[in-house]
Order: sequence, then C-alpha cells, then structure tokens
Amino acid sequence: MTKIKLFGVREEDIPYIEAWSAQHKVSVDLDSQLLTESTVDSVRGFDGVSVSQQIPLPEVVYKKLNEFGIKQIAQRSAGYDCYDFELANKYNLIISNVPSYSPESIAEYTVSQALNLVRNFNDIQQKTAEQDFRWQPAILSRSIKDLTVAVIGTGRIGSVVAKIFANGFGAKVIAYDIVKNEQLQSIVSYKDTIKEIVEVADIVTVHVPASDENHYLFDESLFNSFKEGSVFINCARGSIVNTRALIEAIDKGIIKGAALDTYEAEKGLFPSDQRGVTLEDELLRSLIERKDVILSPHIAFYTDAAVENLIVDALDATIEVLQTGDTSLRVN
Repeated sequence: MTKIKLFGVREEDIPYIEAWSAQHKVSVDLDSQLLTESTVDSVRGFDGVSVSQQIPLPEVVYKKLNEFGIKQIAQRSAGYDCYDFELANKYNLIISNVPSYSPESIAEYTVSQALNLVRNFNDIQQKTAEQDFRWQPAILSRSIKDLTVAVIGTGRIGSVVAKIFANGFGAKVIAYDIVKNEQLQSIVSYKDTIKEIVEVADIVTVHVPASDENHYLFDESLFNSFKEGSVFINCARGSIVNTRALIEAIDKGIIKGAALDTYEAEKGLFPSDQRGVTLEDELLRSLIERKDVILSPHIAFYTDAAVENLIVDALDATIEVLQTGDTSLRVN
C-alpha cells in the first residue's frame, strides 16, 4: 500500500485527510511537526511527502529525501517561496503547490476588513468598551457605494473582490494588473499604473504574489501617493509591503488605517501560540497595539472549504507524481 507522510498537520485537517485516505486506499501518517533536519528521518519508508510550512529547508533535508526515494514535496498552500528550486532540482524533487483553494474565502475576508476600516470598527469597539456610547464625528463613516475601490491584481482572488464591491455595493472599481482580466471589463476600469489608481482610490486592496519584483512594491514613495483618508488592505503577502513606510503614511494622516492579514516577518510566528511570550519584534508589537491597524495571522483563507481543498489537492498531486512521474501543480 502507498504510504504518505504529512507534516504540519492541524486538528482541522484530520477529517479531510482521513476521508481522502479511505477513498484512495492510501496509508497516511500525520505529524504536527514541520519538516526539518530533525524530523526528516521519519520519512524513511514512505512513498510521498506533503507539508504545510513557511520555513526554508536546509540542503540536508533535500538530500535525505532523495536518499529515501522521495520524488516530491506537496506544499499545502499557494506560496512556495520557502523552497530552493536549485536544491530541489539537484536532488530530483518535484515541488507542487495548491494555487487556488478558495478564492471566495480570501475575497470575502478582504471585503469584511475593508468594511471594518471604513466603518471605524476598532475605534467604535474601544469607545464602547470604555462605555462611551456617544455618536460623534470620530466614528462617522461613509457608504461603500460612494467610494472608489482600487484592486491591484485581478486574478482568482482580486477578480472576486472586484465583483463583490461592484455588484454587491455598487462602488466604482478601478484596477491594475499586468494582464487585464477580460471578464471584468464591464465592471472594472483598468489604469496604466498603480500610482495612478492609488491617487484617487478610497479603498486600496492588493492581490499580487510574492516575488523579487514585488518586494516592497508598496514603499514610502507609493504610500505618499495615496489619496488622503484612504484605507489599505493586504491579504496577499507580507513582503510586498514596507511596513515602516505604511506606518509612517498612517502617522502623517495620508492613510486612515490598514488591515493586514500578512506581515513581512511573519515566518515562524503565523500560525503559532505566543501567549505569555514577549515579542521581540518591536514593529509587530506596534501593529498589534494600534487601533488604526487591524492585524490578523494570515487567516483570510481559513474556512472549511479552503482547508479541504488544500488537503485534497496536495494529496492528489502527491499521487499524481507517484503514478505518472509529474503533476500539473508542479512549480519547479
């Protein structure tokens, strides 16, 4: 019987893994630990490997997987920047990902955070906790219908965000992407540059992948171009935003507030239990403490539909490699 070793397994993953295992008659071994130099020896005797992690793998892990006869690593996420493709190719390992597991989940979360920012949710909650029940200009908001929304990146997720704002709220939606999404032409007005749309947008939401080209895409210069009083949402990748530049733009009053589901130094922290621990990252602490920033630990995707699709697609890719020598979800 085929045997697959899964690392980084969480409680909510187990029902979907067990259902897949029974359906495909494949033996699975579940490990809550990550794949590391310390745990790689436990792979000996297995046919395939699936992981959910962000930390880079040292060369010894790639080497040992090859020695154990492993042909692939199935990453249970869209992101795969933790892998060294040169090492993967050197040791004949196919790296796969799950490029689309629930665009709707992330899009819905994005829109909800935009609403929270526009409607001053943090400020209202704080005032209510202090028993300040007054109606006052500080918490007066605007209707989404009257705002201009900028969607940067109109792929699987960004396109759903655009449709929700345009069709659901009747907002004006403008967009930027290297490749225009023809299916959005009737509801979205594309612009030639990012700067051009952030200058006029009340809500700016970004949905582009992490890459060398996109590193700190949102820097001091771009944030200084934002429309005064606008809000910013990042449910994409932390590395595309220079966090200090964002905070400076908020402090200067250019940007009213931000919702961040990702953070540039989140690896090793999101997800983890840090209760009772003093965070050494001063920048992260400041984000948590600010009422004009909504920070969440990379959970925009976190719905039952997404969890199931991540499990099923990653394990399907594992079997595909074992049976055919390759997978359509290969990224290297």
